[in-house]
Amino acid sequence: MTGSRLAHVALLVRDYDEAIGFFRDALRFTLLEDTELGDGKRWVVLRPSGGGTALLLARAVGADQEAVIGRQAGGRVFLFLETDDFARDHRAMSAAGVKFLEPPRRESYGTVAVFEDLCGNRWDLIEPAAPTRD
Repeated sequence: MTGSRLAHVALLVRDYDEAIGFFRDALRFTLLEDTELGDGKRWVVLRPSGGGTALLLARAVGADQEAVIGRQAGGRVFLFLETDDFARDHRAMSAAGVKFLEPPRRESYGTVAVFEDLCGNRWDLIEPAAPTRD
């Protein structure tokens, strides 16, 4: 199939407004859509300021969904937020109260640190290493 792309990733949350506040204010995502669908459901889409795949916030319904809030990847890093300026974004996110689980570290693929979103899902904040020239 040509011309495909991953448009949205659904992320289970406890509360739409709380999640919007976190992603918009702490991670500086852009709120693209917030549409009422009835019966307490909403279509809420946010995207990182630099573009890319958007998050579709899905309020958990029922015990099965509520049980996996914050553990959609079984405790592993689930999502990867790429930046062009690690120091700037790490500083801003830390000031906004984002919980980093480790200090920044340099790896062969770039500068990275693991953080948790408001529900406990683990993310990497990563600035990719500059390509090497042979």
